[in-house]
Amino acid sequence: MKDIAIFPTQYGVASLILGEIPYRGEAYIRVQDVQLNDLPLLLKECADFCRACGAETIFWTGVDQGIEPDMTVLRMQGSAWVDEGLLQQLFPVTAATAGKWRNIYNEKMRGVPQATTLSFSDEPRLVESSGAYFIHHAGELLGIGWLDGCHLLAIASCKPGSGAQILHTMMSLIPGEEMTLEVADQNLKAIDLYKKMGFIATGIVSKWYLLK
Repeated sequence: MKDIAIFPTQYGVASLILGEIPYRGEAYIRVQDVQLNDLPLLLKECADFCRACGAETIFWTGVDQGIEPDMTVLRMQGSAWVDEGLLQQLFPVTAATAGKWRNIYNEKMRGVPQATTLSFSDEPRLVESSGAYFIHHAGELLGIGWLDGCHLLAIASCKPGSGAQILHTMMSLIPGEEMTLEVADQNLKAIDLYKKMGFIATGIVSKWYLLK
């Protein structure tokens, strides 16, 4: 299901993120332009469309409500440092292995807030990015990682307790560089790992409200 970058209504304009509906039953609304008085009407029209497409849960963002959001996406930053004792083997994703990497990613990210499901059409992007890897130890798959320059797009463990090894191994690709990443505040396990590695929250990327 394709996202709608511009969804115009008589009450305002929004972007509709619909790609997660088939996989998670979730849709996301990004309000682009609206008069504050018309916000409830814009959200209702967007929500009606999302529900007609099969969405069971809908989040929206774009106007600060001055109340506690249901979900916040944080920006974190830290230095890529290397613990030699934690380094594992890196194997870059190729055209032949992109499907396997994508399947692992989708399985591990299914319950992660704000994670985006990857489709078959994303596989060339994985290969061309030159930043997607499998991480192995003695022939055993520990997990996967994905870097875009110095921005960490994703890590996922296939073996419990291997998160630090996976993150250190990915950081070894850019030693000494300042890394950034984005993580939902509900993803407490990931935030705890990043903090242990010296990452700190430097800002808020977006605030999301559950549409009821």
